Amino acid sequence: PITPGELLCLGSSLAFSGLFYYLYRKKARVVARIQEAPKLQVDDDLPALVSAADGRCLPYVALEGKEHLHYHEGLQGVIQKLLLKEHRLIWNSLARSW
Repeated sequence: PITPGELLCLGSSLAFSGLFYYLYRKKARVVARIQEAPKLQVDDDLPALVSAADGRCLPYVALEGKEHLHYHEGLQGVIQKLLLKEHRLIWNSLARSW
């Protein structure tokens, strides 16, 4: 005989497993889309490439290279900078933790 507590544990375990699998599959699709994105160099040819694109918009690309501070008339966009910062650990003797 299975107790109600065991059924509750089994049900919640299955529900969490299903939820985590759904989240995993969703993130896996995002990662695949990022890996398939075309990689472009940031140079003087980029404005011409954007102008030649459908609707003057590149939907999803990875830009590589150093950023240029040139202003091009009529071009708008968003570039996200990735900055990796390592935090130093300092021993707190009062709390006895890092």
